[in-house]
Amino acid sequence: MSFVTHLECSYTGEHYEAGIPHGLSTAGKPILVRYDLEAIKKAISKEEMATRTEGFWRYKEFLPVTQSQNRISLGEVVTPLIRMSHTEQKLGLTGEIIVKDEGRLPTGSFKARGLALAVSMAKEFGIDHLAMPTNGNAGAAMAAYATAAGMKTTIFCPDDTPAVNVEEIALQGGDVYRVNGLINDCGKIVGEGKDKTGWFDVSTLKEPYRIEGKKTMGLELAEQLGWELPDAIFYPTGGGTGLIGMWKAFDELEAIGWIGSKRPKMIAVQATGCAPIVKAWEAGEEHAPVWENAWTAAAGIRVPVAVGDFLIIRAVRASDGFAIAVDEDDIFEARDEIAREEGFLLCPEGAATYAAYRQALGDGRVSKTDRVVLYNCATGLKYPMPPVNKSVDRNKPVKYSQF
Repeated sequence: MSFVTHLECSYTGEHYEAGIPHGLSTAGKPILVRYDLEAIKKAISKEEMATRTEGFWRYKEFLPVTQSQNRISLGEVVTPLIRMSHTEQKLGLTGEIIVKDEGRLPTGSFKARGLALAVSMAKEFGIDHLAMPTNGNAGAAMAAYATAAGMKTTIFCPDDTPAVNVEEIALQGGDVYRVNGLINDCGKIVGEGKDKTGWFDVSTLKEPYRIEGKKTMGLELAEQLGWELPDAIFYPTGGGTGLIGMWKAFDELEAIGWIGSKRPKMIAVQATGCAPIVKAWEAGEEHAPVWENAWTAAAGIRVPVAVGDFLIIRAVRASDGFAIAVDEDDIFEARDEIAREEGFLLCPEGAATYAAYRQALGDGRVSKTDRVVLYNCATGLKYPMPPVNKSVDRNKPVKYSQF
């Protein structure tokens, strides 16, 4: 059973029929799924929700899959909220720094949420060949879920994508190719190939259902915090699907009476080497031109142009939030600080959110009393780490004073 009523263009409001595949709207903008929220309100309670154990599939009433056999699962979990208590003490906070660790999901990143939904809906529609551009983690998630669903996948990634990402895509069944360009160049190949190959384009926001999967981050966070939202959310923003999805989730939860009108400041975090959303937000615009010569080692936020730019910026503005860029050195300094002081290994994109928090705390855009949530979008174990060269020679006397 599904509570979907229709789909609509996020820019013009034009309606589209549910139950058939869609790409972008006729205006070339993302399409959003709409639900009968009154019916959802009658169908499920907070108390019943609390008894469920199926990871993000626990929110099935808020999701578009109509037949339970089409839900593709790889053992999803509710990702934990982890207090950075040592860091709070060091910074003299009375508020809280909480990391939501999305690295616990299948394939080690939050991309599992969106791709589980996209693949499940593709199965429902009888689609058997999916294609996408990726900076790594999304491709791994699509390959894994599509293989579990018996589908073919063709995946294109920039030629400097870390080997671990390319190899996990291939090992999990994806037909993966490196491209001498950035993710938007990869996306162009996918788009131009649709008519020639018959594959379905699962690029960020170019179909309606990855948003619905990412929306579960907002549903899950609200439930974990006792249906009270935090003061601020720092979100690593490339294509921005998760930020858009969480904003949608909060609207739906308010409509059914599970939360009030309070919203967290939505803070879009980018790197100074690729900050189109920050530039547009600072200029008072809601569309961001292509960022030329984009570069950051935090590959997940190296997205030179986002089709949902206006949706990201509208959510940021409506929440009284902001867009912020952090320097490369600050990203890795933040990663190292949290690892050494908290025993928690952030991915570079997650580390960017802590760097942004420190910057915003310093300039007064967030307060020491605020409860903030930082999204760690993938396990830090997927990324290069500083080399370690110390050793002990067992054939020589051990100089224990060195320890």
